[in-house]
Amino acid sequence: MNWSVIFNPYVPWSVLIGLAIVAFVIVALFVWQKRKGTFLRLLGLAALIGALVNPTLKQEEREFLSNIAVVVMDKSASQTIAERKAQTAEARKRLEERLGKIKNLEVRFVDAGRTQDDGKFGTKLFDDLEKALSDIPSDRLAGIVMVTDGQVHDVPSKVSAFGKDVPVHALLTGKPGEFDRRINVVRAPRYGIVGSQAEVRLKVEVQGRGGAAASSGQKPAKLRIRREGKPDERITVRPGEEIVVDFDFPHAGTNIIELDLEPVPGELTTANNRTIISAQGVRENLRVLLVSGEPHAGERTWRNLLKSDAAVDLVHFTILRPPEKQDGTPINQLSLIAFPTRELFSEKLHDFDLVIFDRYQRRGVLPLLYLRNITRYVEDHGGAVLVAAGPDYAEPLSLYLTPLADVLPAAPTGRVIEKPFKPKITATGHRHPVTRGLPGAAPQGSDKSASWGRWFRLVETEEPRGQVVMEGAEKDPLLILDRRGKGRVALLLSDHAWLWARGLEGGGPHTSLLRRLGHWLMKEPDLEEEFLSAVRKGKALTIERRSMKDVVGDVTITGPDGVTRNVKLEKVEAGLWRGSYDAETPGLYKLTSDELTAVARAGDPNSREMSEVTATDEKLKPVLEASGGGTFWLRDTGIISTQSIAVPRVSMLRSAKVMSGSGWMGLRDRRAFLTRGVKLYPLFTGFLALAALLLLISAMWWREGR
Repeated sequence: MNWSVIFNPYVPWSVLIGLAIVAFVIVALFVWQKRKGTFLRLLGLAALIGALVNPTLKQEEREFLSNIAVVVMDKSASQTIAERKAQTAEARKRLEERLGKIKNLEVRFVDAGRTQDDGKFGTKLFDDLEKALSDIPSDRLAGIVMVTDGQVHDVPSKVSAFGKDVPVHALLTGKPGEFDRRINVVRAPRYGIVGSQAEVRLKVEVQGRGGAAASSGQKPAKLRIRREGKPDERITVRPGEEIVVDFDFPHAGTNIIELDLEPVPGELTTANNRTIISAQGVRENLRVLLVSGEPHAGERTWRNLLKSDAAVDLVHFTILRPPEKQDGTPINQLSLIAFPTRELFSEKLHDFDLVIFDRYQRRGVLPLLYLRNITRYVEDHGGAVLVAAGPDYAEPLSLYLTPLADVLPAAPTGRVIEKPFKPKITATGHRHPVTRGLPGAAPQGSDKSASWGRWFRLVETEEPRGQVVMEGAEKDPLLILDRRGKGRVALLLSDHAWLWARGLEGGGPHTSLLRRLGHWLMKEPDLEEEFLSAVRKGKALTIERRSMKDVVGDVTITGPDGVTRNVKLEKVEAGLWRGSYDAETPGLYKLTSDELTAVARAGDPNSREMSEVTATDEKLKPVLEASGGGTFWLRDTGIISTQSIAVPRVSMLRSAKVMSGSGWMGLRDRRAFLTRGVKLYPLFTGFLALAALLLLISAMWWREGR
């Protein structure tokens, strides 16, 4: 029960105030004149005004509500460093015990600061706190406790913007005097021309105040630089000094350089000592040499395909008239320019990424010496050759009967199969990225045939080596891929691919097939048979493994914390496996599977979250001091405790201004309540009040009459 007096005046307060002033003047005048009965007059006037004020006694039935304390648990990435995760868990346990013993106190724990933007904008505790406070009445909020490392990046610039009249306390994980070093990438390329170099600018930064430990962090640092296909390079770097590192683009696609900073004693974490820089290698232009022999209907297919690609520089020669052919055609009508055999096949051969022979016959145009150059171009210099063969490959003037046979993957039998057939992808072809998943192909192991048009000619071969990815009539090889030395070779044993381009019987995926074939020959990473990659989607790493094997092993992942884990891959289709891994900690993840390696980056290594990891009490200080709260180090020796961490005592205070002290923190006792019922008892009403008023007035008159 709660009793109080309220007023419900019968006239406006302005009238009552006027009457009170008049009464005061009258009483003052009587006092000045020293008249008798002034006291009775005062009581009478007061009773009259009191009656007009109508005082009422109010009785309330109240239900008191519990106070609410909000405990914000920092779950950002920097809270996983060193012992902070264990400290946070222990602090929560202790707070649950201590706050749970306080009568009439409800505790709400809020997990905040989880990385949603790769840590780009840092730890945002106050955003999550505002969401948690949205359903808490302000008159029940007793206080806020933050368990954090102090690296909070959304602290209100003005304390008034926080708008909560409650104490805010901070329990800091970590320990005073930490220091940390990190690699700060100042500038890095995003792409570059294959074969070129770019500059990476970086520096080693030291953060924190660690006394003797920090002084060791200021010593010259050893930086390891790891490039693809090259031995590791080690250099010495002075902290704070900007250095330049060369970034090579050896191939198209993603090129990576890994930087690893050697740790020193006392350093807080090595999670930001390693970073990778990736940039896309772009070919300036793919140079293709197309040599067509006897003109045929499919010659234009190759030319149109290569000319339609803006990234391809095509040099095309067609041999319309072999040297041994003699007729009356004038020389100036045979060709516009002489065939530059020496320039193309001796001096500038290595400038080409791919050489294509389309139905070429050995008719004396190219001396055997130049064909030997092409063999060396493949084996020793990593060049690529594609032979699109027709009946010429089975004849006595076949390219196979030249020094080029050293790299060609199959020998002709001399027979040309002339009958209709539908190209079919072999079991090997279903695993190979050149032919896997071609539109319209029949599923592996299915009795159905592909929804492609037919071809009508195939050159029979024997003893194929390499990988037969497509077969034709009589299950003879149609497309063979092979690696010779440093280079690659493809042999297409039919000259009827152009039928697909013309749409005969529905056509077929000639563009996809021939483009994939060309890019595989030019070593595009996306078409490698054995390939391991990882792509981050949200917090998950999607791992993809391509292989020609029937079974692949687990992928070993080494995280930024140095812990190794295995991930099992599931087979998606022939030659392709996938798996996923939750990358909670931002940083560099290294993946290995058999002889393959890959790297993936979770979060931004130069993000605000991981660029500032040393525990601090500076950022929260303005809000804490303005609210009367305090800062407490969980590992501070100033708080006497035999436990692993020291959690301050908690006191409930009603009207104190100082809400923290040495070893204790205060919460405000709000004493909020709900009113369940109200009873009103008017004090100046009824006959009793009227009688009292008349008695006082009569007493005044009686005294005045005397």
